[in-house]
Amino acid sequence: MESPLLLFPQLNISASKEKPYYKVMKPTVKEEPHKASKPGAKQKRNRLSLLLQKSEFHEGEHLGKPGSLAKAASSVSPEEAVKWGESFDKLLSEKAGLDAFTKFLKTEFSEENIEFWIACEDYKRSKTSHELLPKAKTIYETFIQKDAPKEVNLDFQTKEATSQSMEHPILTTFDAAQNTVYRLMEQDSYPRFLRSDPYLSLLKGRTPTRPALRRRSRSFTVNDFKGVRPDFTVW
Repeated sequence: MESPLLLFPQLNISASKEKPYYKVMKPTVKEEPHKASKPGAKQKRNRLSLLLQKSEFHEGEHLGKPGSLAKAASSVSPEEAVKWGESFDKLLSEKAGLDAFTKFLKTEFSEENIEFWIACEDYKRSKTSHELLPKAKTIYETFIQKDAPKEVNLDFQTKEATSQSMEHPILTTFDAAQNTVYRLMEQDSYPRFLRSDPYLSLLKGRTPTRPALRRRSRSFTVNDFKGVRPDFTVW
């Protein structure tokens, strides 16, 4: 009786080792190219980031560069810090002052105001009409329109006038809104910055410490104490 041949040569003793009976085929998998992501909020943030990077006002540097206020103002002399207190305009005209004020606003969760002001400064430096429309659209969608990711506080008339001018944007399209935000920072945030510990440390020639974040406190009500029995053991 003849012994049956097996399909696998390593198990078939009588089969010739020189003649292969099977062949392993590796499946070929085609890698599909990555699909382009749909335009959305991410692309808007990228456009805004590019807008801020190209601004001549920054002199090629990021305001949002990581680091504490101590790092940004480590080379600031007390004499320079004194000039920041002369006027709000003087503070913003100094690169170190602008960086220090921006980081201070981040501790108060209101950095959208200075970012909007900087974006408007860059917008007014546009040299051709072709630059105005994409920049204006980015600024409007980021800071002004309803439920914008970094919506600034504007009165109804200013917001309405700015919205209407978006059909045909010009160099002065955001002037009214920028002036409103400027006055808000000058009258509200700037005085608090001058009273902050980091700024006072600069005046004294000391390295400023990292400012603490301001958190909203929660007010207790009568309902919070319902059902709570006094513990007389603490007396």
